[in-house]
Amino acid sequence: MTELLLLETSIKLASGLLLVTAPLAMLRLLGLARPPAGFWPRLTGALLLGLAAATFIEIRLPGSKGLGLYGTIAINLIAAGALMGALIMDAGAPTRRGRIVLWLAVGLLMTLSLAEIAQG
Repeated sequence: MTELLLLETSIKLASGLLLVTAPLAMLRLLGLARPPAGFWPRLTGALLLGLAAATFIEIRLPGSKGLGLYGTIAINLIAAGALMGALIMDAGAPTRRGRIVLWLAVGLLMTLSLAEIAQG
């Protein structure tokens, strides 16, 4: 279980840092729609950093009230569902590269969720 939570922390930390520090450049690199300002992508990055911190607390302080395994499963499944819905309605990304990145994110989130469910 600790390994899965550490993987969760690493993924959320890396993507959160990239979105907070260079939101518009990251969106351009990934082929995703760019808003006129970086506020919302940067806010999303901050939320990912908060989730990473909560998961890290859960790892480092056994018995703590951090995010926990079941919380990460819920977050991953909801995020994957939202991304899938946007992709199915053709509202996910304006470029092929962006759609591929989003489908890969859906696959990663679903895979992590299934592995975490198997551990739980």
